[in-house]
Amino acid sequence: MKKVISLLLVLVMLLGIAGVSSAEEPQYGGTLIYAHGADADALDPHMTLLGTSADIIVNVFDGLVRFERGTTKIEPALATSWNVSDDGLIWTFNLRKGVKFHDGTPFNADAVVFDIERQINPNHPYYLEGKFPYAGFSLGMIEKVEAVDEYTVKFTLKHPYAPFLKNLAMFATCIVSPEAVKKYGEEIFKHPVGTGAFIFEEWVKDDHITVVANEDYWDGRPYVDKVIFKVIPRNEVRLLELEKGNIHIMEGLNPTDIKKVKDNPDLKLLEQPGLNIGYIALHNEKKPFDNKLVRQAMNYAINKEEICKYLMKDQAIPARGPLPPTIWSYDDTLKGYPYNPEKAKELLKEAGYGDGFTFTLRTYSAPRGYNPVGARLATAIQQYLKEIGVNAEIEQLEWGTYIKEGKAGKHTAALFGWMADNGDPDNFLNVFFNSANQGSTNRAFYTNEKVDELLIKAQKLSDEKEREKIYKEVQKIVVEDAPFVFLNHMKQMLPMRTNVKNYVLYPTYNKFFHKVWLEQ
Repeated sequence: MKKVISLLLVLVMLLGIAGVSSAEEPQYGGTLIYAHGADADALDPHMTLLGTSADIIVNVFDGLVRFERGTTKIEPALATSWNVSDDGLIWTFNLRKGVKFHDGTPFNADAVVFDIERQINPNHPYYLEGKFPYAGFSLGMIEKVEAVDEYTVKFTLKHPYAPFLKNLAMFATCIVSPEAVKKYGEEIFKHPVGTGAFIFEEWVKDDHITVVANEDYWDGRPYVDKVIFKVIPRNEVRLLELEKGNIHIMEGLNPTDIKKVKDNPDLKLLEQPGLNIGYIALHNEKKPFDNKLVRQAMNYAINKEEICKYLMKDQAIPARGPLPPTIWSYDDTLKGYPYNPEKAKELLKEAGYGDGFTFTLRTYSAPRGYNPVGARLATAIQQYLKEIGVNAEIEQLEWGTYIKEGKAGKHTAALFGWMADNGDPDNFLNVFFNSANQGSTNRAFYTNEKVDELLIKAQKLSDEKEREKIYKEVQKIVVEDAPFVFLNHMKQMLPMRTNVKNYVLYPTYNKFFHKVWLEQ
């Protein structure tokens, strides 16, 4: 009996440490304030690539399916069940009945068809050329989508596509009200109307976005009355506001401030290994980075281990290739590019750049999940490159312009990164290296026909082991080609007040507030 009691005590203690004490009862009410470093650019799920936009979107909209709390496992959302044909080409979804968009219009199969087709069908009256950056790789495999009846929708794919269900759980494939699209047209990105746990209230540009609880949410009313997404550009200012209690949760903690958070009894730090990568996109079509030897030299020249240890304060690990080690199919045999400036110099000489060269390295100031130190990373890189005779002239741009020009390929080299959307390797490798994604997410403007073939082949296979073999082959080719300087994988960290209850981290980095409450 004593053993049973002891085990129960241990369980209660563990639950308390996790912040989900069995003695705590959820409380309704209050306004939760979440602070990030940059504003959203669009609140239509299909019209953005930014995590700052996605954080709001996942609270205002739902998809047909969603990720289980804190995981990348799939569970029902606007679809209650689904089945797939034996050949993997036809997916049929049974939709949730009685759900309404925030504008009062019904959610049904016609709404799904309308919203999917406006992203992929150039003949759709609300299709916007070049405005849906995710559509190509998240929905591009769809041949047609049709309403079987009011609450049944059928997707016919061009070919089997293994990550299809996970793609439908991403923020970019959430369903938008057709009537809102008709009402606002191209301005829909300012007027989000979904079926989600929160209803959009206001957007004061570069200051805050407010959403309020959806009293009629199909999955139960949120506990908090409001969530305010506050823009505070500097990490240290954001932390000061957290310490004062003026905000509840913040992103972008300076690694030097981790101890300060952990030592503060009013704060707590949630952390877990990150599904992300930080990298420098080297424009493969522009000199000198059209030369593979130069790209390899860039990789050898930068001391990634030192950056992770000192700049990131051991909260990051060096990247050996394009995939984080926490995702399946990661090739742990890859050695990548260890710091070797002498090797870098040899490669530059062989490439005809023995006297070095000058180029512009673009960067941003706002912290990112894969780079919490912002522009300081570019400065560190600049110093390493000087050692091999390469002069990096740093150019810092405002984030919205940065992303727009990055997609357009106006950079020669630029710092970027990626945080997982769905936990599938396709979401990294296909996003980065499929030549079809140039002008969108292939920021290196990298082309390799063999890689294209392998990526498409892997998408068509349902056998995960066979896909893993292909992805390991892709990683080897890509590391050899070095379209990126592979920098680091950052731990996911989120500081918050201790009165924030029941918040969980997602591997996809999205911030969900439906089940969160504030201790009054």
